[in-house]
Amino acid sequence: MSFKQFSTDQDVIDFVQTHTAVFNNSPDLTVTEIGDGNINFVYRVGDGNDSLIVKQALPYIRVIGEAWPLSQDRIRIEAKALKQSEAFCPGSVPEVYHYDAASCAIIMADIGQYRNLRQALTERQPLPGVAESLGVFLASSLFYSSDFYLSSSARKAMVQDFINPDLCQISEEVYFWDPFCDHERNNVNPPLAARAAAWWQDDELKQAVARLKMKFQSQAQVLLHGDLHTGSVFVDPAAENKVKVIDPEFAFVGPAGFDPGVLIANYLLNLAGQARAEGDPAERHAYQQSILSDLNDLWCSLSQHFHGLAAEHTLDPCLKGTAIVDAWLAELLTDSLGFAGVEMTRRTLGVAHVADVEQIEDAQARAEAQTMCLDIADLLIKHAPQFSGMPVITAAVSELSFCR
Repeated sequence: MSFKQFSTDQDVIDFVQTHTAVFNNSPDLTVTEIGDGNINFVYRVGDGNDSLIVKQALPYIRVIGEAWPLSQDRIRIEAKALKQSEAFCPGSVPEVYHYDAASCAIIMADIGQYRNLRQALTERQPLPGVAESLGVFLASSLFYSSDFYLSSSARKAMVQDFINPDLCQISEEVYFWDPFCDHERNNVNPPLAARAAAWWQDDELKQAVARLKMKFQSQAQVLLHGDLHTGSVFVDPAAENKVKVIDPEFAFVGPAGFDPGVLIANYLLNLAGQARAEGDPAERHAYQQSILSDLNDLWCSLSQHFHGLAAEHTLDPCLKGTAIVDAWLAELLTDSLGFAGVEMTRRTLGVAHVADVEQIEDAQARAEAQTMCLDIADLLIKHAPQFSGMPVITAAVSELSFCR
C-alpha cells in the first residue's frame, strides 16, 4: 500500500475514528496543527472534552522538502521506543493508542496539561521533584536495555529493531562535525566569531570529540532516546508522574552516556542563559544555583535507582555486585560529561540553538552567555575523567565567574 499524506482535517479525523474509540464517533471533532513542524506533521484532535495527538512522518524533512529524504521507518521506531519506555518506566511517556505502518502515523495521548521543561526553566519556574523523576527515568531506561538485565540474544534483537541510520547520520553531523569546524550550516553570533575560530583550531578538543564520536557510532550499550533535550520533556510537579518524555524518533542502541549527557547540557545551557537574561540579578543567580542543585539531585536519583534495579534484577551472574555497578556508573558519568560538552557546543555554534540563550536580544550580551557555554563545554570535553562525581562538577561550574 502506497503512503498517503493527510491533506485535510477530515483525513485526520477519519484516521482517528477508524483506529480509536476515544470519541465514540462524535461528529464535532476539530483538528489543530501543533508543534514546530520541522520534520513531521503533528495534530491535536478534540471534541471539547477529550483530545489526542496524531503524528505523521513524511518521506523527507518537512521544512526542507524532497531535497532531504528521510526514512519513514523513524515513526515505527518512535512508536516502539515509546512503548519500551512505558514498559521500563510506567507513566513516563504519552500512551500510544495506535501505530499505523501504511499511514506512517501514531495516535497517542495528549499531554497538554504538562509544561515544556525548556520553557519552565527559561521562565525560572520552581520544579520540585522533576530532577529526581528524570533520574528515575534515565536509570530505568539504561538498566532495562543493558547487559545487566537483557540476555545476549534479547539485546541483539533490540539492536536490530532500532537500526536508525538516517537519523543517526543527522546526529553524527550536527553533533560531532559541524560545530567543530567552519561549516556552512553553522550559526555563529558575530561577536562570538573570534572564539569560534579558535575553537575550530583546538586539536586537543577535536581529538576528545573524535573519541566521543567513535563511541556514538560503535558502542551499542543501551536503548537511547537519541534527542533528550529539555524541549523533549514535559513536566507537572504536582502530578503523580512528574515528567513525560516525547519524540524518541532518533532512538537507537548506542553509548549509555549520550542521553544523560544531552539532558545535563540543556540544564547547563539554561544556567548560562540566566547569567545574561532579563530580570532581577539576585533571582537569576538563585535560579542558577537551583539548576546546579537539580543536577546533583538528578544524578543521585539516577545512581540510587540504578543500584536498586541492579541489586534486584541483574540476570548475568558475572555482572552482579556493587563494585561492577559502581564502575559502570563512573564510566557513565565520564561519558555523559563529554557528550554534554558536545551538545553545548552544537547548541552554541551549530545550526540549532536553544531559546534559553537565544532569548537574550542584545547580541553582545548573548555572546557573553555563549562564551560561558563554551567555557563549560571545554571543561567537560577535555577534563571529564578528572571528575569523581556530580557534586564535584557542579562545584567547578559554580566557580566560574557567572555563578558568583
